[in-house]
Amino acid sequence: MNQYARHERPDFTPALRLALECHFQFELPSPTPMIARLWTHQSRLSDLETPDQLRTDPPVPLQAFHDEFGNFCSRLVAPAGCFGIEIAAVVRDSGQPDPPHPDYAGTPVEDLPETVLGYLLGSRYCDTDLMAPIAWSRFGTRRSGQALVQEICDYVQAQIRFDYVQARATRTASQAHAEGVGVCRDYAHLAITLCRCMNVPARYCTGYLTEIGSPTPEAPGDFAAWIEVWLEGGWRLFDPRNNVPRIGRVLVARGRDAADVAMIHSFGLHRLTNFRVRAEPLA
Repeated sequence: MNQYARHERPDFTPALRLALECHFQFELPSPTPMIARLWTHQSRLSDLETPDQLRTDPPVPLQAFHDEFGNFCSRLVAPAGCFGIEIAAVVRDSGQPDPPHPDYAGTPVEDLPETVLGYLLGSRYCDTDLMAPIAWSRFGTRRSGQALVQEICDYVQAQIRFDYVQARATRTASQAHAEGVGVCRDYAHLAITLCRCMNVPARYCTGYLTEIGSPTPEAPGDFAAWIEVWLEGGWRLFDPRNNVPRIGRVLVARGRDAADVAMIHSFGLHRLTNFRVRAEPLA
């Protein structure tokens, strides 16, 4: 096994200790370059109780770097045959639900910082050109700021029926809207797209989410997706899939949409033979 770890000392007493783990197993016909985005996001680095350790089997050299969105990544070349990659960590958490949303105001486009303007544009899964007429007809003469974003999240949750069996990696926001079915990434893509259409910068987030306090836990273990929108000078968290505050959310990566935050990006043919994710409180 090969491993690479980061070290950071926690500086607070947590209410929760969360065990995080994910594992990928591949069959590869030939040596294949990969990028892994599996590390706990740097915004949670001080919460690590133990280093998050990335391991590969068989061992391969790992090259760490930050991508254009600030996500911590690793480059590697996986050998032909059976190849595994996994990461595990213990994260300290406040145990509090997601923060509530005050009545944040929106920001006119002309006053937005240049660094967030890109999150108003269409992207791979967020086809704003197709969704703009729908967005403006439904939300164009109504609320703004936090109230608008919440109304969009309410609409998305009502529009899409969660069905893990019908997950599709190529589904765009407009397709999710038309089909009325999807998984958390589809909820996020549709909400992001509608926000961008209404001139609210929005970005895609992925990471771990525990089932603490959830009345309807999902059977398959997987990563969760949510969004952040720019309101009143900062990025604010919204979760159109759950649409209620949740406990035990740990960010891994951010980007324009899911294309920017693939957990494993393979530059060649591969077959995924095993995948598991765990996010559970420790006693």
